[in-house]
Amino acid sequence: MSHNDSHSESYAKAGVNIEAGYEGVKLMKKHVERTMIPGVVSDIGGFGGLFSPDISGMKNPVLVSGTDGVGTKQRIAQILDKHDTVGIDCVAMCVNDIVCCGAKPIFFLDYIAIGKNVPEKVATLVSGVAEGCVRAGCALIGGETAEHPGTMAPDDYDLAGFSVGIVDREKVLDNKKMREGDAIIALPSTGIHSNGYSLVRKVFDVEKADLNMYSNELGMTLGEALLTPTAIYVKQVLAAIAAADVRGVSHITGGGFYENIPRSIPDGLCARIEKSAIKTPAIFKLLQSQGNIPERDMFNTYNMGVGMTVIASRETADRAVAALREHGCDAYILGEVTTGDSKVELC
Repeated sequence: MSHNDSHSESYAKAGVNIEAGYEGVKLMKKHVERTMIPGVVSDIGGFGGLFSPDISGMKNPVLVSGTDGVGTKQRIAQILDKHDTVGIDCVAMCVNDIVCCGAKPIFFLDYIAIGKNVPEKVATLVSGVAEGCVRAGCALIGGETAEHPGTMAPDDYDLAGFSVGIVDREKVLDNKKMREGDAIIALPSTGIHSNGYSLVRKVFDVEKADLNMYSNELGMTLGEALLTPTAIYVKQVLAAIAAADVRGVSHITGGGFYENIPRSIPDGLCARIEKSAIKTPAIFKLLQSQGNIPERDMFNTYNMGVGMTVIASRETADRAVAALREHGCDAYILGEVTTGDSKVELC
């Protein structure tokens, strides 16, 4: 039986349109094709995505996995009816975690739960996922779209994903090499990225606000600032690792500086951050002032303009910064590793 012959009148009466699912797959194929890299074995539409990784030169290849979603940021996309960028966020939240181990992401799968399956909307969501995969250098080899009538409003959706990367075991980043005096390098964020949006939505009252109103303070509309996609740092971080003695990488997500930087710092050492060095975009200042949010809460919730930190030996820090900049990342020294019981100090 072909897809054209597949139809269930009873299922359709329950609110599920399986033909829309087939149409969505057809529309998204051109986006998926952009992500094809060596190693892809299967086409989308099968029961599983097949990938044959290149392990030549690796003594002991290790797979590294990561999974995440977009969170309530996607509510901004739904309000603005703009669905082509949240897929980038979905990929970023997974692959930026994977590269913290020193691993290269090789493939990605997405999952979309949606109130009503509109093929064009689903294909637009997947176009963002594909763009994220292109930026990360990995393949989109599969996914799933599930129509949830009765449990989600027709215009609602939830986008999540899963990625796998690979690294030689001997090249997995090991913070046991970290020493006092190592340099902490900031990789600038593009904005709020994909965390803390429950507070964002409350502060800006997004359900009632005019998100299309231009803001001189932001240099764009509030909606554009809130929907700016999460930066993907894979190629830049891998270049820094190749160029320098990198001893730790942190992805600054929910929990901000205080939760995420310590994840790459061994006991007995502390990340001493110079607050004056941080380049914080205007959206954070507007959020803090309008929400009357204490500074510590801002640094404990948001990236504050630093999407990732890379810790490199003092002797090779300049090489790391140069490699990051060569790959389009305006990296800069943010602080240094010191001794201490506290894992993070903002001075």
